[in-house]
Amino acid sequence: MKKSRDDYLTIFFISIIGIYILIALAFPMYAILSKSVENKDGIFIGFENYQSYFSNPALVYSIYNSLFISIITMVITISLAFVFAYALTKSCMIGKGIFRSIAMIPILVPSLLSGISLIYLFGKQGIFRDLMMGYDIYGPIGIIIAEVFYTFPHALLIIITALSIGDARLYEAAKVLRSKSIRTFFTVTLPSAKYGVISAAFVVFTLVITDFGIPKVIGGQFNVLAVDVYKQVIGQQNFEMGAVVSVVLIFPALLAFVVDRIVQRKQVAILTSRSVVHEPNKNKKFDLIMLIYCSVISVFILTIIGMCLYASLVTFWPYNLSLSLDNYQFDLMDGGGWDSYYNSIRLGCYTAFFGTIVVFTGAYFVEKSRSVKTGRSILHLLSMMPMAIPGMVLGLAYIFFFNHPDNPLNFLYGTMAILVICTITHFYTVSHLTALTSLKQIDNEFEHVSSSLKQPFYKTFFRVTVPISLPAIFEIGIYFFVN
Repeated sequence: MKKSRDDYLTIFFISIIGIYILIALAFPMYAILSKSVENKDGIFIGFENYQSYFSNPALVYSIYNSLFISIITMVITISLAFVFAYALTKSCMIGKGIFRSIAMIPILVPSLLSGISLIYLFGKQGIFRDLMMGYDIYGPIGIIIAEVFYTFPHALLIIITALSIGDARLYEAAKVLRSKSIRTFFTVTLPSAKYGVISAAFVVFTLVITDFGIPKVIGGQFNVLAVDVYKQVIGQQNFEMGAVVSVVLIFPALLAFVVDRIVQRKQVAILTSRSVVHEPNKNKKFDLIMLIYCSVISVFILTIIGMCLYASLVTFWPYNLSLSLDNYQFDLMDGGGWDSYYNSIRLGCYTAFFGTIVVFTGAYFVEKSRSVKTGRSILHLLSMMPMAIPGMVLGLAYIFFFNHPDNPLNFLYGTMAILVICTITHFYTVSHLTALTSLKQIDNEFEHVSSSLKQPFYKTFFRVTVPISLPAIFEIGIYFFVN
C-alpha cells in the first residue's frame, strides 16, 4: 500500500522524537549500565557484580522493603487522590481553585522536604512526638507518610485529566433510568477513568521505588533500593555496583509498560464528536462531604509545608526558637547564592516550553497515528523508561556519556542545555501519561474525518486536538516548570 504524505511526516516526527529519547536516555544509560558488567579497571567480568549483589542478604532485603513501601504508598495515594479529583470534577463545592492550588504545592518542593518536616513534627525532638505512641517516625511509617505527600499531586494530575472529560449524555441516561448515584459511579464514572487511575498507580509506584531523598532523610536503618544506589555510588564510589542496582530499578518500568498496553487495548474513547461536556449538579450533602474531605487533605499539606517554613525561620532548633532570617542569607553560603535561584527560574522556563512541545507531540503520534505501529510501540516503551531511572543515576549516566572526549555532543557538557535535556527526560513519563490520558478521550473520528477530506493531520492537530487538550497541555507545562 502506497504511503501518504501524512505517513511520511509521521515517520519523520516519530524518528526525531525517538532519536531525542535515544540520545537523552538510552545511550547515557548504556554508558552507565555497561559498568555493571565491568570491574573497577574497566575489564569485562560478566555477571560477577550481580552475583555479588544477590549474595548479600542486606541488599536483597532492600528489594522487599522497596516493594512493600511502594505498594502501600500506591494504594493510599491513589485512594486519596481519586476522591480529591472526584471532588474537584464532580461536585459543586466552593473553593475548587484554592483546593487544587494547595494540592499542587508538593510539586513545588523537593521530595525530601516532607521527610524533614515530619522529623520536626514527630521526630525525637519534634513538636508532636508524643502522638507517635511509642512508634518511631524513622522507618517505614515516616517513609510512607512522606511519600504519600510527595506523590499525591502526580497522581492527582493524571486522575483529574481522566475525570474531567465525561459525556453528559451517559449521566443523563442514568438519571432517566433512575439509576442510583453509586451505580452510576461504577457503571459510568469509574470505567471512563479506569485507564487514568491505572496509569497514575504505576506512576506513584515507580516514583516511590526510585526515590532516595525521603528514605535517606527519614528512613533510619530501613534500607531501600534507591538508597542502595546512593550508598554505592556516592558513599563508596562503587559505580559498578550502583549500576547493578539501577538495572533492578528498571524492571518496574517494564512491568508498567506491559500492563499499560494490556489496558490500552480495552480503552475506548470517552469524548466523541457528538459528546456533551458533563456539568455536575448541586447536592448540598455531597458537596459538604467533599468540602470537608478536601479541607482535611489541604490542612495536611499546609501543615507539612508550614512546619518547614517555620523551622527555616528558627535560629537553632530546638534550643533557640527565636525567629530570624539568618538562614536566608544565601550569599554567605556555598552553592552560588541568589544566582542559583535565578538559574533555576531559567531552567524551569526552558524545560516547560521545550518539554511540553516534545512530550505532547510524541504522545499525539503514539496515540493518534495509525501508521508505523512498531515505531509507536517503541516510542511509548522509551517514554515509560525515564520513570524507572532515579535522577541521581540519570545524572551519573550523563557524566559518563556526554563527558566522554570522543562524544561529538561533548560540547553540551556543563551548559544550561544539558540541564534542560536531563530535566525533560527525567520528568518525561508523567507528562507523557498525562498527555496520553487526555488524547485517549478524544474520539479518533476527528482524524478519520480529516483524512477523508484529504486534510493534512497537522491541521487537525492544531485546530482540534490542541484546543481540546489545552487543560492537559497547561498541566504538563506547569509540571515541568515547578519540578
